[in-house]
Amino acid sequence: MSRALETRQGRPPVTNHAAIERAAFELFEMRGFDTTTLDDIALHMGIGRRTVYRYFPSKFDIPWGQFDQNLETFRGRLNLSPVTVPLWKGIQEAVIDFNSFDENVLDQHRQRMRLIFETPSLQAHSFLMYQRWRGVIAEFVAQRTGESCDAAMPVTVGHASLGLALSAYDIWLSTEKLTLSDALDSSLSNLRQHLEH
Repeated sequence: MSRALETRQGRPPVTNHAAIERAAFELFEMRGFDTTTLDDIALHMGIGRRTVYRYFPSKFDIPWGQFDQNLETFRGRLNLSPVTVPLWKGIQEAVIDFNSFDENVLDQHRQRMRLIFETPSLQAHSFLMYQRWRGVIAEFVAQRTGESCDAAMPVTVGHASLGLALSAYDIWLSTEKLTLSDALDSSLSNLRQHLEH
Protein backbone atom coordinates (compact mmCIF):
# COMPACT_ATOMS: atom_id res chain seq x y z
CA MET A 1 0.00 0.00 0.00
CA SER A 2 1.32 3.46 -0.86
CA ARG A 3 1.96 5.98 1.88
CA ALA A 4 -0.76 8.19 0.41
CA LEU A 5 -3.38 5.53 1.16
CA GLU A 6 -2.26 4.71 4.67
CA THR A 7 -4.54 5.75 7.51
CA ARG A 8 -3.49 9.11 8.89
CA GLN A 9 -2.64 8.37 12.51
CA GLY A 10 -1.50 10.53 15.37
CA ARG A 11 -4.26 13.14 15.09
CA PRO A 12 -8.04 12.99 15.16
CA PRO A 13 -9.52 13.36 11.69
CA VAL A 14 -11.41 16.55 10.95
CA THR A 15 -14.51 15.57 9.03
CA ASN A 16 -16.67 17.93 7.03
CA HIS A 17 -17.55 18.45 3.38
CA ALA A 18 -14.40 20.47 2.69
CA ALA A 19 -12.05 17.97 4.37
CA ILE A 20 -13.53 15.06 2.44
CA GLU A 21 -13.30 16.99 -0.82
CA ARG A 22 -9.65 17.83 -0.19
CA ALA A 23 -8.78 14.22 0.56
CA ALA A 24 -10.75 12.99 -2.45
CA PHE A 25 -9.11 15.42 -4.84
CA GLU A 26 -5.68 14.44 -3.58
CA LEU A 27 -6.48 10.85 -4.50
CA PHE A 28 -8.16 11.77 -7.80
CA GLU A 29 -4.97 13.57 -8.80
CA MET A 30 -2.69 10.73 -7.70
CA ARG A 31 -4.72 7.73 -8.83
CA GLY A 32 -7.35 9.05 -11.20
CA PHE A 33 -11.05 9.48 -10.56
CA ASP A 34 -12.14 6.10 -11.90
CA THR A 35 -9.76 4.02 -9.78
CA THR A 36 -10.42 5.88 -6.51
CA THR A 37 -13.15 4.46 -4.28
CA LEU A 38 -15.01 5.82 -1.27
CA ASP A 39 -13.14 3.23 0.79
CA ASP A 40 -9.86 4.74 -0.43
CA ILE A 41 -11.01 8.21 0.58
CA ALA A 42 -12.13 7.03 4.02
CA LEU A 43 -8.83 5.21 4.57
CA HIS A 44 -6.87 8.25 3.39
CA MET A 45 -8.66 10.35 6.02
CA GLY A 46 -8.63 7.75 8.78
CA ILE A 47 -12.42 7.68 9.07
CA GLY A 48 -15.11 5.11 8.40
CA ARG A 49 -16.78 4.64 5.03
CA ARG A 50 -20.18 5.42 6.57
CA THR A 51 -18.91 8.83 7.60
CA VAL A 52 -18.02 9.64 3.99
CA TYR A 53 -21.47 8.44 2.92
CA ARG A 54 -23.13 10.83 5.36
CA TYR A 55 -21.62 13.74 3.45
CA PHE A 56 -21.63 12.37 -0.10
CA PRO A 57 -24.05 9.66 -1.34
CA SER A 58 -21.58 8.58 -4.03
CA LYS A 59 -18.13 9.31 -5.39
CA PHE A 60 -19.77 11.12 -8.30
CA ASP A 61 -21.21 13.74 -5.94
CA ILE A 62 -17.84 14.77 -4.53
CA PRO A 63 -16.68 16.94 -7.47
CA TRP A 64 -19.97 18.86 -7.16
CA GLY A 65 -19.39 19.79 -3.53
CA GLN A 66 -22.44 20.91 -1.57
CA PHE A 67 -24.56 21.13 -4.69
CA ASP A 68 -27.99 21.22 -3.04
CA GLN A 69 -27.01 24.05 -0.73
CA ASN A 70 -25.29 25.94 -3.55
CA LEU A 71 -28.34 25.57 -5.76
CA GLU A 72 -30.52 27.14 -3.06
CA THR A 73 -28.03 30.02 -2.81
CA PHE A 74 -28.25 30.47 -6.57
CA ARG A 75 -32.06 30.45 -6.47
CA GLY A 76 -31.99 33.07 -3.72
CA ARG A 77 -29.57 35.25 -5.67
CA LEU A 78 -31.81 35.18 -8.74
CA ASN A 79 -34.85 36.06 -6.67
CA LEU A 80 -33.05 39.14 -5.35
CA SER A 81 -32.88 40.57 -8.85
CA PRO A 82 -35.17 43.63 -8.99
CA VAL A 83 -38.04 43.46 -11.48
CA THR A 84 -36.67 46.68 -12.98
CA VAL A 85 -33.54 44.81 -14.11
CA PRO A 86 -33.95 43.22 -17.56
CA LEU A 87 -34.36 39.44 -17.44
CA TRP A 88 -31.14 38.73 -19.31
CA LYS A 89 -29.20 41.07 -17.03
CA GLY A 90 -30.64 39.52 -13.87
CA ILE A 91 -29.52 36.07 -15.01
CA GLN A 92 -26.10 37.31 -16.09
CA GLU A 93 -25.44 39.09 -12.79
CA ALA A 94 -26.68 36.14 -10.70
CA VAL A 95 -24.52 33.62 -12.57
CA ILE A 96 -21.43 35.83 -12.27
CA ASP A 97 -22.07 36.45 -8.57
CA PHE A 98 -22.70 32.75 -7.96
CA ASN A 99 -19.39 31.91 -9.64
CA SER A 100 -17.30 34.49 -7.77
CA PHE A 101 -14.48 32.94 -5.74
CA ASP A 102 -11.64 34.22 -3.59
CA GLU A 103 -8.25 34.15 -5.27
CA ASN A 104 -6.99 31.56 -2.80
CA VAL A 105 -9.51 28.92 -3.97
CA LEU A 106 -9.44 29.59 -7.71
CA ASP A 107 -6.80 26.92 -8.39
CA GLN A 108 -8.90 24.35 -6.52
CA HIS A 109 -11.99 25.45 -8.45
CA ARG A 110 -10.10 25.14 -11.73
CA GLN A 111 -9.09 21.58 -10.74
CA ARG A 112 -12.71 20.78 -9.85
CA MET A 113 -14.08 22.04 -13.16
CA ARG A 114 -11.40 20.27 -15.20
CA LEU A 115 -12.35 17.02 -13.50
CA ILE A 116 -16.04 17.58 -14.25
CA PHE A 117 -15.40 18.59 -17.85
CA GLU A 118 -12.77 15.98 -18.72
CA THR A 119 -13.87 12.79 -16.93
CA PRO A 120 -16.12 10.69 -19.19
CA SER A 121 -17.48 8.61 -16.31
CA LEU A 122 -18.78 11.80 -14.68
CA GLN A 123 -20.82 12.95 -17.66
CA ALA A 124 -24.08 11.13 -16.89
CA HIS A 125 -24.09 12.43 -13.33
CA SER A 126 -23.15 15.90 -14.55
CA PHE A 127 -26.14 15.87 -16.89
CA LEU A 128 -28.43 15.45 -13.88
CA MET A 129 -26.75 18.35 -12.09
CA TYR A 130 -26.96 20.58 -15.17
CA GLN A 131 -30.64 19.69 -15.49
CA ARG A 132 -31.33 20.92 -11.98
CA TRP A 133 -29.30 24.11 -12.54
CA ARG A 134 -31.28 24.82 -15.72
CA GLY A 135 -34.46 24.24 -13.76
CA VAL A 136 -33.59 27.06 -11.34
CA ILE A 137 -33.15 29.42 -14.30
CA ALA A 138 -36.42 28.25 -15.86
CA GLU A 139 -38.19 28.75 -12.54
CA PHE A 140 -36.88 32.34 -12.33
CA VAL A 141 -37.91 33.12 -15.92
CA ALA A 142 -41.35 31.63 -15.31
CA GLN A 143 -41.85 33.79 -12.23
CA ARG A 144 -40.87 36.92 -14.14
CA THR A 145 -42.93 36.19 -17.26
CA GLY A 146 -45.99 34.51 -15.73
CA GLU A 147 -45.42 31.35 -17.77
CA SER A 148 -45.14 27.81 -16.43
CA CYS A 149 -41.69 26.37 -15.75
CA ASP A 150 -42.07 23.86 -18.58
CA ALA A 151 -43.18 26.42 -21.17
CA ALA A 152 -40.94 26.97 -24.18
CA MET A 153 -39.38 30.27 -23.13
CA PRO A 154 -38.29 29.37 -19.56
CA VAL A 155 -36.94 26.00 -20.72
CA THR A 156 -35.10 27.56 -23.66
CA VAL A 157 -33.57 30.29 -21.52
CA GLY A 158 -32.43 27.63 -19.04
CA HIS A 159 -30.68 25.69 -21.79
CA ALA A 160 -29.19 28.84 -23.33
CA SER A 161 -27.90 30.08 -19.97
CA LEU A 162 -26.27 26.75 -19.21
CA GLY A 163 -24.67 26.57 -22.65
CA LEU A 164 -23.26 30.09 -22.33
CA ALA A 165 -21.97 29.44 -18.80
CA LEU A 166 -20.29 26.19 -19.88
CA SER A 167 -18.68 27.87 -22.87
CA ALA A 168 -17.32 30.56 -20.55
CA TYR A 169 -15.84 27.88 -18.29
CA ASP A 170 -14.36 26.12 -21.31
CA ILE A 171 -12.63 29.35 -22.34
CA TRP A 172 -11.48 30.08 -18.78
CA LEU A 173 -9.98 26.61 -18.38
CA SER A 174 -8.03 26.97 -21.61
CA THR A 175 -6.25 30.21 -20.64
CA GLU A 176 -5.01 32.04 -17.58
CA LYS A 177 -5.23 35.42 -19.32
CA LEU A 178 -8.95 35.81 -18.68
CA THR A 179 -10.69 35.93 -15.33
CA LEU A 180 -13.68 33.69 -14.75
CA SER A 181 -15.91 36.71 -14.16
CA ASP A 182 -14.84 38.29 -17.44
CA ALA A 183 -15.40 35.04 -19.33
CA LEU A 184 -18.90 34.68 -17.86
CA ASP A 185 -19.72 38.33 -18.44
CA SER A 186 -18.71 38.14 -22.09
CA SER A 187 -20.50 34.87 -22.75
CA LEU A 188 -23.73 35.58 -20.87
CA SER A 189 -24.14 38.99 -22.46
CA ASN A 190 -25.33 36.99 -25.49
CA LEU A 191 -28.57 36.32 -23.62
CA ARG A 192 -29.56 39.89 -24.40
CA GLN A 193 -30.18 39.20 -28.07
CA HIS A 194 -32.54 36.35 -27.14
CA LEU A 195 -34.49 38.15 -24.43
CA GLU A 196 -34.65 41.74 -25.65
CA HIS A 197 -36.79 42.64 -28.60
